[in-house]
Amino acid sequence: MTKAQLNHIRLTEDFVKQTSESAEGGHDWFHIERVYKNALLISKDERVDDYIVALGALLHDIADSKFYNGDDSIGPRKAREFLLKINVDSEVIEHVANIIENVSFKGGNEAQTFSSMELNVVQDADRLDALGAIGIARTFNYGGYKNRKLYDPKIQPELHMTKDVYKASTAPTINHFYEKLLLLKDRMKTKTGRQIALSRHHYMEVFLKQFYAEWNGEK
Repeated sequence: MTKAQLNHIRLTEDFVKQTSESAEGGHDWFHIERVYKNALLISKDERVDDYIVALGALLHDIADSKFYNGDDSIGPRKAREFLLKINVDSEVIEHVANIIENVSFKGGNEAQTFSSMELNVVQDADRLDALGAIGIARTFNYGGYKNRKLYDPKIQPELHMTKDVYKASTAPTINHFYEKLLLLKDRMKTKTGRQIALSRHHYMEVFLKQFYAEWNGEK
């Protein structure tokens, strides 16, 4: 990378740290940092533009729609405004904005309006942080933030929700494992992402088995 590109990444890190200072615990700077590190790791085995991957990973949650009344346009707009301000090339800005627009899980709707290997890397990196021990912690943290039930046996998971229904869901936290988390292993698009997802997926299966045993008063 050039000196200018490295400086853009440094400035972006500073901007994201400041912007996410008061974010919900599962979507704060530490989440973004983990996704960034995951993206750099995955990139080692993929033919991608590391500069775009870095900017995309750092800015992927700059304004998550779930905290903005479901508005998907705020994140890409904020990213464009910031990257333009620090003199990033217009083609790079559009690529990063497209990553942000398409990175999120949208229920049963897997349709994307844009595709690139850089998007695949950032998307897998983000999805890895929704798996395993940290994925479990983030899920219950967000459920508490939204004051949701832990579990209700009478409320069954919905496996084929539209984007709008998925966004509006108020289901118990345990349902989220079936509606999203346990689906991610088979939706990874990179070799490294798939490999890491396997062990984290298994960890969640073990957790759920233990959860139900304790819920039902078993030994």
